[in-house]
Amino acid sequence: MFTSAPPNVQAALLGIVGLLAVCTAAIILMNRLLPGSQWTEINRRCRTWWVMVGTFSAAMAFGRSVSLAFFALISFAALREFLRLTAARPIDRPILLLAYGTIPIQYACILTGRLDLFMLSVPLTGLLLLSPGLVFAGAPQGYLRDAGNLNWGLMVTVFALGHLGCLLMLPAAGNPVGGGAGLLIYLVFLAQFSDVVQYVAGRLFGRRRVVPRLSPGKTWEGLIAGLVVASVLGALLAPWLTPLDTWQGFVAGLLIGLSGFVGDITISAVKRDHGVKDMGALLPGHGGVLDRVDSLIFAAPLFFHFVYQLHY
Repeated sequence: MFTSAPPNVQAALLGIVGLLAVCTAAIILMNRLLPGSQWTEINRRCRTWWVMVGTFSAAMAFGRSVSLAFFALISFAALREFLRLTAARPIDRPILLLAYGTIPIQYACILTGRLDLFMLSVPLTGLLLLSPGLVFAGAPQGYLRDAGNLNWGLMVTVFALGHLGCLLMLPAAGNPVGGGAGLLIYLVFLAQFSDVVQYVAGRLFGRRRVVPRLSPGKTWEGLIAGLVVASVLGALLAPWLTPLDTWQGFVAGLLIGLSGFVGDITISAVKRDHGVKDMGALLPGHGGVLDRVDSLIFAAPLFFHFVYQLHY
């Protein structure tokens, strides 16, 4: 339960709620001072953030098993969004159902501490079971495209996001100040906060686009602001939530911010390739689940291995 979590983790969750309350109050004030439709999108995003923060905090409060179940649901929702967009052949649907079966297998490996099996489960299942299964479906047209889509989708939505659970399950002895929960909160907060800073700074000061044909809203000014904030906060929060020292935290923050940006534009490339704005509509103001966790698809595995190699 929440009261059994390390004090630093409890303080971090309460701090996130407090920060969101301050931002909400500022948005309400700006709505009254400068009323207009320009705040509609920000209001929707803010309301959805309350739902997401509340759900994440509740999952963390009820222990690691509930948290892993929550992450499994996120992987399921993200994979569903991806396959609904990219899976073109009705003949492949039985194989797609098998793909969803990798989710409970992977999270069972995490829950039981078998990280060795976790590292192999999705890659080998996709390569040795699902890809040959598409062959036996009997329609060679579009096979390579669908096999690539399926394996890439599993790696992004199930394998990569599964590293969130791996962080949570790391032994507390390796991180006395916060345990696995501290590492997880550190990663998620930096990735999401950097993303918000990039968005706000880009809207306010952005002039030069990073990838104009892919994501016109991503600017160099926003990216640099996000990386600076992620690096500084990473250095400040590292000794409080992680086993990293200040300099390691600075590097980790920079790594999280940069890989989060790459994950964001990677999913943008998928959306542009299929002519859609969002991967889904589950989260008003944000799009789908994959739109919201795209900053974690590369950041989660990179941060996990960064910490694991240094302190476990």
